[in-house]
Amino acid sequence: MSGRRTAIVSASVATAAVAGGVVGRELLRRRRGRGAHPHLSDLPPQDLGPVVSFDGTELAVRASGDPGAPTLLFVHGFSLDMTTWHEQWVDLSSEFRCVLMDQRSHGNSGQAAGGDVSTSAMAHDVAAVLDAVAPDRRVVLVGHSMGAMAILALAESRPELFGPRIAGVVLVGTTSADLLRGAMGSVTELLRPRLGTFFIAARRMDRLRKAVLASPGDVSGAIVRLTQFGPDAPSDLVNHVVSLAGRAQSHVWTDGLAGLMEVDLRHAVRHVSVPALVVVGEHDRVTPPAAAVELAGELPKGSLVVLEGAGHMAMLERPRELNDHLRAFANSAFAEPGNKEPGSNNSKRKRKPA
Repeated sequence: MSGRRTAIVSASVATAAVAGGVVGRELLRRRRGRGAHPHLSDLPPQDLGPVVSFDGTELAVRASGDPGAPTLLFVHGFSLDMTTWHEQWVDLSSEFRCVLMDQRSHGNSGQAAGGDVSTSAMAHDVAAVLDAVAPDRRVVLVGHSMGAMAILALAESRPELFGPRIAGVVLVGTTSADLLRGAMGSVTELLRPRLGTFFIAARRMDRLRKAVLASPGDVSGAIVRLTQFGPDAPSDLVNHVVSLAGRAQSHVWTDGLAGLMEVDLRHAVRHVSVPALVVVGEHDRVTPPAAAVELAGELPKGSLVVLEGAGHMAMLERPRELNDHLRAFANSAFAEPGNKEPGSNNSKRKRKPA
């Protein structure tokens, strides 16, 4: 199927979903009480920020768990914030030191210096947080969507960190390239003029986002449910993601989205020399399972988990299943033969990114 035809089909499906969302309003309301998450916006108790990145951007960083425990560093996705990892830090902080960061121009972090919201800049941000919170300890990095792409970009710019400082990586709902295969990419391509740029298309996407968010709640919720979630996601999770999208800064949706549509990190994958777990939801339409299968196969030590019933927001939709996989993977990665145990002193001299 051609890219143009795929985009038209995606747009048609989105239109049908909006209509279905309006008609099914009562069904969504009935689901609201099931599995509610009234504390979803609660933040980890320990404030470790602001962490100043390479270009002066201030990053919000928080933590939960014993400072002496093995460390997990969580990096969220596009137009979201650290609250999307709520179910992870609440559960796993009894065994691990869970550190969460807001990406530049997201959440409580400062606006990106010079407006730079590239994956390269975000990779340097991850390195800055790593140096600030675990200068002499190995960590497991956990990234979702754009956050996982930042981890891949870090492997390209700082490959020496993988092994001595980074024991393993978990990549949730992501790809190394070709985001046009997903729902967001198809809509962006549809909005792009024949001879235009992704930046122009992203500006139109930002206007569309604002229009959708200004529409009745059933409409915005239906669109987010279609693109971001599996079919059975509780409506409070959908509403939370809608609210995060509404608070996102416009330049994240213009410059940031345009950059993501064009990014190609396939050459960086080979630098991920540590164990890597790729996780994808069965119904992920943003980064489809086929992209996860491809990524897991390209990673030197890659493995794959498909979470049944989940969409792109697997950490919110299937937290118990994901947490079980995270727990097992982290313990295995920290015990990887030939690597030093967490807590051992293997710090290296810090250097500024190029």
